This record gives sequence, structure tokens and C-alpha cells, in this order.
Amino acid sequence: MDMDTFSQNVEQIRHRLYKTALLYTGDPSTAVEVLDETVYKALKACGKLQQEEFFTTWITRILLNECSNERKRRRRLAPLETLPETAVEQFDALPLKEAIRRLPPELKQVLIPRYFTGYTLRETADILQLPLGTVATRQRRALTLLRLDLSEEGSYGS
Repeated sequence: MDMDTFSQNVEQIRHRLYKTALLYTGDPSTAVEVLDETVYKALKACGKLQQEEFFTTWITRILLNECSNERKRRRRLAPLETLPETAVEQFDALPLKEAIRRLPPELKQVLIPRYFTGYTLRETADILQLPLGTVATRQRRALTLLRLDLSEEGSYGS
């Protein structure tokens, strides 16, 4: 793949990649950093991509690995400060975001590409390198848990 083709492909899916990174990291500046690192690593390794039609799946997989690396890095670094009370209250006011955050990682990993960045079930399976049936099962399980979680929150607020 030549540099022009690479640039065009990245430009076509840049917004989708950023949205995915933002949903995984939860922070716009971190999402930009992860996206930059993803594009850099993909550019270095673009010669290894054998079939250009899998470019989107390939680079999204790199992005997810970078998001995972960033999450691990954050865990190693102890937070210097805790959030002020008002910030915690504002964040808790987003029930769907909070419910998704509480999901097990393997379920969250399916929901974000599938519902928040617009990938199909097949594309999500390819990105995660999982069988289609596994992704479908995890999707159903995640949606069931979200429904339960959000319906419980709704009954508490009444």
C-alpha cells in the first residue's frame, strides 16, 4: 500500500476511529493521542497488510490495542487528585455511560464498536478476532445487562 492510498483510507475513517477511541478512553485528548499512535503504528506496518480491503478492520484492531495499552498505563499511574464532588455528580448523571462502564470488559468490547461507531456484527467480529457467534452472544448478554441496569436505575429515581 502506497502512502497516498494509506492517507486516503485513514482520512475516510478518521472520525470513526476517533469516536471509537473516545468511547474507550472517555477523554478527548487521550483519544487524540491514541489515534495518533494508531496511525503512526499503522503507517510503520502498512507493508504487512496483505489485502487492502481489510484496511478498516486492521487499523481498528490496532486502535483497540492502543486503547488497551493506554488503559493499562493509566492503571499503573496512581491518580494525583480525586475528582471534585460536583464533577462526580455530573458524571453520575449519565446513566447509560455509567451502565456501560460497569459492564465486564469482554461485553463492553463488543458494544462500543457495534453500537457507538457503527460497525456491523461481522466487522465487529473481525476487529475483535472472535467468531461471529461469540460476538452475537456477548452482544445479547451486554444488552440484557444494560436493560436490567437501566431499568433498576429508573425505578430508583421514581
